[in-house]
Amino acid sequence: MELASRAMVRRGQWVGAVAGVAVLAAVCASGPEHAAAARTASDAGPLPADRYRYTPDDYQQSKRATALLVRQCMAKRGHADFPLDPRYPMDPFSTTAVGTDYGVLDMDAARRWGYGWDPDKNLDIQPKGRRMTSAEYADFPACNAEADQRLMRGIDVKRDWLYATTRSIEVDKAVKRDPRLRAAWNTWSQCLAAQGFPRYPDPVAAYTAGAWHRESDGNTPHTQRERATAVADVTCKRRHHTVEIWQDVQARQQTADIAAHRDRYDAGMRALRTYRANIDQVTEQLG
Repeated sequence: MELASRAMVRRGQWVGAVAGVAVLAAVCASGPEHAAAARTASDAGPLPADRYRYTPDDYQQSKRATALLVRQCMAKRGHADFPLDPRYPMDPFSTTAVGTDYGVLDMDAARRWGYGWDPDKNLDIQPKGRRMTSAEYADFPACNAEADQRLMRGIDVKRDWLYATTRSIEVDKAVKRDPRLRAAWNTWSQCLAAQGFPRYPDPVAAYTAGAWHRESDGNTPHTQRERATAVADVTCKRRHHTVEIWQDVQARQQTADIAAHRDRYDAGMRALRTYRANIDQVTEQLG
């Protein structure tokens, strides 16, 4: 389950399933829109399907390899000094999603930021290089697409790429139907209501509630009411072991789905390994 998305990134585009609360570590869309997400779901431990998924380290490595390939391509097009981490001619719209599969978990963060996060974190994702010229920007999309094709070499994208992510929607549906989880959510909801807060149906609904008035970057105003609700949210999760039950249900459903589609999961893993090998090759050649 994911907040804004259980987002997996293929260089330059979102290819993830959307289903609940946030997940991945840093996600960058190549183009005028720039997005990032910080994954903290590992606070609750790994899940069986995680090994089949694109990781934060994959993102960092692919970002480097793509930058090298784009720089090489841009040089061939007459842009000899193109930077590895360029800014766009106009600053892009920036969004950030921060959370976990289970909503807010950290008590200190809940007390300070409620259902949002430190706004200074948004500064960490800004490009460090110079601004592209208009001529460079005109050639940049083609070079980025060329880099994407190089890193995806040898992969059947439609069939195998991030297969676990394509299954996550169906798996999450099964998780939400599980009687144990529904009972755990109900207990958590009753706990929240007993403290004077709205009886949200589940932690995802609390995290994404419109009452927090998220701004254009996805952050919240951190009002006193928001922060108090988030603290009660975390308190109830801890008191009733909501996350532990939730994760156990997820693990059981994922294990069953992997067993039922073993060949496809294995093919997805081979595709991911091919992608990582392509990244290593490019980095060795151009880095």
